[in-house]
Amino acid sequence: MLSPSAPASFAPVSTTAAPSASLAPDAVLTVACVGAQLAEEHCRLPGETADAVRDAGFARHFVPRRYGGSEGTFGEFLTATAAVAAVCASTAWCAALFAAHGRLASYLPEQARQELWDAGPDVRIAASVIPPQGRATACEGGWLLDGRWSYASGIDHAEWVLLACFTEGAAGREHRIFAVPRAEVTVLDTWRPLGLRGTGSNSVRVVGVFVPEHRTFTLDRLLRPLPGGGRCHGVPFPMVAALQFAAPLLGAAEAAQSLWTAATAGRRRADGRPAALTPAARHLAAESSAKIKAARLLLTEVALRADTAEAKPAVVAECRRDAAMAAALCAEAVDRLFHAAGAGALAEGNPLQQKWRDVTAAAAHATLSFDTAAAAYADAVFPDAGEPGSGEREPGERDVRDSHGPDSGRPDSEQA
Repeated sequence: MLSPSAPASFAPVSTTAAPSASLAPDAVLTVACVGAQLAEEHCRLPGETADAVRDAGFARHFVPRRYGGSEGTFGEFLTATAAVAAVCASTAWCAALFAAHGRLASYLPEQARQELWDAGPDVRIAASVIPPQGRATACEGGWLLDGRWSYASGIDHAEWVLLACFTEGAAGREHRIFAVPRAEVTVLDTWRPLGLRGTGSNSVRVVGVFVPEHRTFTLDRLLRPLPGGGRCHGVPFPMVAALQFAAPLLGAAEAAQSLWTAATAGRRRADGRPAALTPAARHLAAESSAKIKAARLLLTEVALRADTAEAKPAVVAECRRDAAMAAALCAEAVDRLFHAAGAGALAEGNPLQQKWRDVTAAAAHATLSFDTAAAAYADAVFPDAGEPGSGEREPGERDVRDSHGPDSGRPDSEQA
């Protein structure tokens, strides 16, 4: 969370007209639907699906306009990502992160940005930046990287990857991010999860790779606006970090609601009565749909704040709170729907089961932890209450716990 004394230098409320749509999610839906089963089986997106995500504009969505990018809105990002997730949550997860990582890469020095986007803005970037892993050794002109990084979603289809290490700087230990060409890392086949199987969130290994100084920046850069950047680069990352993971979760939950409703409408109980006439089913239909609708309203408000509001500490904390609560509401609703669907939902290949697995996996991501978001919110509304409720962290860590892949289940493992 930003401290109450942090400079309020982020972009104020926008008074300009919203840019035209830059994402074309409809172009992804058919390809994602066809490739969803292959993604499940191979634990990675098919090449055709990853190409469709790129061609739909996700990789360029937050890239600065000076490099041909869209500098798009968070509202459009939410709508498009959720639409893709209704068909395939893994595809939407990778789409969301390709977009988010383009935004992160915008904070690299100018020379590095030219290297990334000189040939065009549709560059797919994977990342594993929180927590720092591996080792970076300073050398003439840059750094030598060695080690292993976990959970790099979409790495099989990326052209670049962002990796992070702890380094020593003038002010002490730094959390430093490095841009590395995909060709210089080895992808390890480590991704065999319960849900979001198609994200291909494998580990990567790097041995003695040289990264020039102009291809690095420190994590605290993400807490300040990008000079000369668009509105999407004028908000601190904690304001939007959880949104990128909650957006695919929302779309999958909405699809689960539709699947359960259709299945329940056609089911009959053992006594021959329509399942949809039971009080329990009718209550669940209303309760689950209300929770998921509330989640969409919360996330829509998060995106609206990110697109228009001044990034005061309380506003940033509200965005984190609302995104985490939206994820919790979706997960609760889908869990109840799955358990109320009967034995048929346990069958391999059942579409509701897949949505349940995907939502369960997404909701486990540490960035969506409501406990963490609640502690940050309390720190914002009770700034003079003394010791922060979430305990001590590295400077700035709580502000940028953005993570870039499905959570491993451990509280501090939040990277992709």
